[in-house]
Amino acid sequence: MLELNHGFRVVDLHARLDPDSEEAVATRGREISAERLERELHQAGVVCAVVSPGRRTEGEGYLRANNAVARMSVDRPFVAFARINGPRDPSGRASARLRNLTTSRDESHADPEDIEQYAYDDRFHGFTLAPAVDGLPDEETLDQLENVGLPTLVHVGEAFTPDDAVETLLDRDFPVIFAGFGGYPLNRDLMHRSIDLLDEYDDLYVDTSYVRFRGVMERALLEHPDRVMFGSGAPEAHPNVGVMELLTLDVSEDAMRRAFSKNAARVVTELGPGEQ
Repeated sequence: MLELNHGFRVVDLHARLDPDSEEAVATRGREISAERLERELHQAGVVCAVVSPGRRTEGEGYLRANNAVARMSVDRPFVAFARINGPRDPSGRASARLRNLTTSRDESHADPEDIEQYAYDDRFHGFTLAPAVDGLPDEETLDQLENVGLPTLVHVGEAFTPDDAVETLLDRDFPVIFAGFGGYPLNRDLMHRSIDLLDEYDDLYVDTSYVRFRGVMERALLEHPDRVMFGSGAPEAHPNVGVMELLTLDVSEDAMRRAFSKNAARVVTELGPGEQ
């Protein structure tokens, strides 16, 4: 694929890096190494990317995968986020709320001590949370997440909706970034709901991964130019795709610069100029 020459400084808030390529093939259907991810980012003109591991098998936890991703990020243009999980059902169903009253952590779940260790380990600069597949951390762990205050990329969509995030996360005091405008997979109504929430929560942001609706992205950039961040969703999507979709929007050059790098560097300082 040809290298893009767009003249913007671009950082990527949303990429996956799997330490076990064989498992990645089995669960995702394709193999991509750290070297290939770095090459694809370079082709798209992306200077740095937030990376975290893909989904692990149930009961395995993320400690080993997180540490492996951190090791692979050394001397590469990657910023590692630690992926965390939890025992609670994230859905808003009444049955889930009742079940969560008696649910407790096991050894595979992130606990407050894990959060503290990740936060003060200079290899990690934020967290990734996918409640629909990994469960939601318990209150003690969320309290610690709030205490450390690092940005958290949250996979939000039909299985864990923006309103579910309102009930469980958005009253906390740390930056939350909704992956894919909170509308995965391609749910336009949920994406618009996420944009509505930007009016209510100052620490809420959205990334552009897997958003294929120009009108949705243009609305967000026009109404909240300081809250939109570029995310490619690599390796599921080549970074070139996401960059081109943003470049073809009918918005100002300043809005594009904010989305491509300025907004992200404000929230994740390691993505700023001179940090790589």
